[in-house]
Amino acid sequence: MELSHRGPEYREVHEQALERVRSLLDVPRSHEVLFLQGGATGMFGLLPLNLLSTTTSADYVNTGIWSTKAYEAARQVGPVRVAGTGEVNGQFIRVPTAAELSIDPQAAYVHLTSNNTAVGTQFHEVPACGEVPLVVDMSSDIMSKPLDISRFGIIYAGAQKNLGPSGVVIVIVKHDILERCSQKLPDIFRLAAHARANSLLHTPPTFAVYLTRNVLDWLKDQGGVSAMEMRNRKKARRLYETIDASGGFYYSAVEKTSRSVMNIVFRLSSTKLEPVFIERAAQAGLIGLKGHRAVGGIRASIYNVISVEGVERLAQFMNEFMRIYG
Repeated sequence: MELSHRGPEYREVHEQALERVRSLLDVPRSHEVLFLQGGATGMFGLLPLNLLSTTTSADYVNTGIWSTKAYEAARQVGPVRVAGTGEVNGQFIRVPTAAELSIDPQAAYVHLTSNNTAVGTQFHEVPACGEVPLVVDMSSDIMSKPLDISRFGIIYAGAQKNLGPSGVVIVIVKHDILERCSQKLPDIFRLAAHARANSLLHTPPTFAVYLTRNVLDWLKDQGGVSAMEMRNRKKARRLYETIDASGGFYYSAVEKTSRSVMNIVFRLSSTKLEPVFIERAAQAGLIGLKGHRAVGGIRASIYNVISVEGVERLAQFMNEFMRIYG
């Protein structure tokens, strides 16, 4: 934490972290990898500042809380429109299919959130957007599966779910997108300026980058993103099978084709039992199961670091709780 970001000791860590991202996700040379401060929320504002102008607009796909925040931030900068939604009768219980999107072919970019942590929905297929650059917030499912990076204009991800501590955001951006960045911003807000400086335009969050480098090393030792995808699908399948086999004691409002592999969100048939479930689970060493404050219910976030054994413990607890209270 005390080392200079200009010194050789940190520079080695920095370069290793960038290389690990490239290697694990097979990032092509057409794309730049950046480490920036501010998290995904900071990117909500930086994206339109860099890519919108008085003559361009952007399309946003609304699938819940975080995509709404991204849309609202962009709306303060320039013209934006909703190109699709996962809302059904006031609830976000699905993600729209590619055929359901209405994309402006002249849009500066199309933005979507790949995994919606609060409501438990996820895009399992990358929608085709024609020639319009696709910009995706992958904060909660980055490194959980392989990706064809060539299909994306920008991927950004706050580190604190699957990669490391809060305070750093990874940005993977296509070079031709960088060429479009506004020239009217101070360099500190320009993605192109950070790319030219190799993410060392100013002091980066060095300790967060160091820990992210270590997590990426761990991920490589686990077999990389392909092995992680298999493990994550196994974990999610175990919990969804437990929910679906409960006869309605537990239930998920999310359409099955949109169910998240990262965040299993469900309710109990009796809402009065939900705080009891959370309390008994905590007593059993199963913590962090309270649903997002805007949604309620139960949420099991089974990010990369959560083991298959830990998920099995939760499934067994759920069955035992149902036996006692069902």
